[in-house]
Amino acid sequence: MRDVNADSSTTAAHVPGTALRRLAAPLSVLAAVAAAFAYVGAVDPNEPGHYPACPLLRSTGIYCPGCGGLRSAHAVVHGDLSAALHDNAPAVAGYLLFAVLWAVWVVRVARGRPMRIDLTPVQLWTLGALVLVFTVVRNLPFGAWLHP
Repeated sequence: MRDVNADSSTTAAHVPGTALRRLAAPLSVLAAVAAAFAYVGAVDPNEPGHYPACPLLRSTGIYCPGCGGLRSAHAVVHGDLSAALHDNAPAVAGYLLFAVLWAVWVVRVARGRPMRIDLTPVQLWTLGALVLVFTVVRNLPFGAWLHP
């Protein structure tokens, strides 16, 4: 009786169905994101009553870093990049970053390599500082152009 594990010609990359199984997670994430964008594209966040108001904005009048994100996604779905950037520019950058990271994820998984993103503490603090600066500036009187 021959040991299947000892045969070097039968690797995980050559087993039928393995590639599809490896792609299940990225394809599922893409389906969920596409469904969310389709919903936001169909149900206009600019019309009142469709989505709950931001709790921070409602209680304090301060725009959080996510305020305008749904309107931005709606504008992206409808191809209006100018409106999307006006509603929430960091969200548009996040959509683009997601698309790039998703594509890298698919390529790596298809090749049988793990997807791993290692951010240093400096990078994380820098990202947090940029979000904080954006939030503060959009709430200052001269930052009205950043209001959603």
